[in-house]
Amino acid sequence: MSFVKDSVNRTPIVDTVFAIVAKAAEAKAKFGADAVVDATIGSLYGEDGKLVALDCVFESLKSQDNRVLAKYAASFTGNADFRSLVHEWVVQGNTKLPYEVIATPGGTGAVGTCLNECLDAGQTVILPEVAWGSYNLMAQMDNLNVVKYSLFDGDKFNIASLKESFETVKKTQDRIVFIINDPCHNPTGYSLSNEEWAEVVALVNETAKTHSVVIVNDIAYMDFAYGQEKAREYMKNFDNLSDNAAVVVCFSISKSMTSYGLRCGAAIIMSPTAEAVNQIKIVFEKAARATWSNINNGAMAMFVDVLQNRKEEYDKERMYYVNLLQKRSSKFVEEAAQVGLKHYPYKEGFFVTLSMDNDTRDVFHEKLMAENIFTVKVNKGIRVAVCSLPYEKVCGLAKRMKDILDTCA
Repeated sequence: MSFVKDSVNRTPIVDTVFAIVAKAAEAKAKFGADAVVDATIGSLYGEDGKLVALDCVFESLKSQDNRVLAKYAASFTGNADFRSLVHEWVVQGNTKLPYEVIATPGGTGAVGTCLNECLDAGQTVILPEVAWGSYNLMAQMDNLNVVKYSLFDGDKFNIASLKESFETVKKTQDRIVFIINDPCHNPTGYSLSNEEWAEVVALVNETAKTHSVVIVNDIAYMDFAYGQEKAREYMKNFDNLSDNAAVVVCFSISKSMTSYGLRCGAAIIMSPTAEAVNQIKIVFEKAARATWSNINNGAMAMFVDVLQNRKEEYDKERMYYVNLLQKRSSKFVEEAAQVGLKHYPYKEGFFVTLSMDNDTRDVFHEKLMAENIFTVKVNKGIRVAVCSLPYEKVCGLAKRMKDILDTCA
């Protein structure tokens, strides 16, 4: 007897992040918070150990009329002022491509829509080998196959591996869809250079001679990039895309506005031809209507109000935490280099990820927890969330971890 579709994987979901967060909480209750290093939480926390919720953002939200918070959005594609401002904020003039914007429930809604609507069941999506785990789950729920590319060749982006994955998928389908989480990659903290993005676009254009190509660019952490405006300059490369290519930029106000639970974001659809943009838009807006129907109106109104009327305050608050994040990550990376603790190339962002094979990772992870150091396992690595770790707990952590790692040999 079956009550769900036969094609779905029915293995219960195990969210490793929340499971380890719970273990860290138990350790704090038992040993005291000062005795525990909790590097699990993927949200921004202050030096006081509390979740950061930018004052100007939530003052704006609370100032909205009750009816603004209560009512439906003007359209299931999102409010017009929100959609226009999202494009303006994200792109900041770096690309002139035709575009459309669809409001989504967080960046997750944008990425999920790309996978669900750009590929048919049984087709293949190309994902990074080290990545946010939900990409795999999305593919599984949409009955997609997965081919993975290696992120790094030494300390550079591995364009050869991405090309190899293209060649593999080209043999079985006429459409290439791949995810590139940049800048501030989750979980490695890598950001591609303009030159590396130019190589990606060149590969896309070569592939587009025979196959249509969709770049799914997940920019969830962009607004905490250390380069700030410079972090958007890679989008200039999009103007060189072939007519047979499109890019969907997946934006989330969860990180940008520290409003994780409001679940609001956008899919910014761009292509050299308005026809391609319109084709994707039509399908995405129908998916929006059929899936979530409407996006949080108060969150959209807040976003517009903050950027139009409170931007100076917003930038000041946000930059304080960008600088704090840079201070924490720089200390960890510096000390890791001093003690020889190997990690993937890090440039900016919420996480630093130690690199190792999965067998070593599993043993190491258990030993870390035995010493009240809580981290998150990812494929071929251990994720250290410097975003939520007070600076004083960052100091000396690399050496502690390296000493423990040495016992795993």
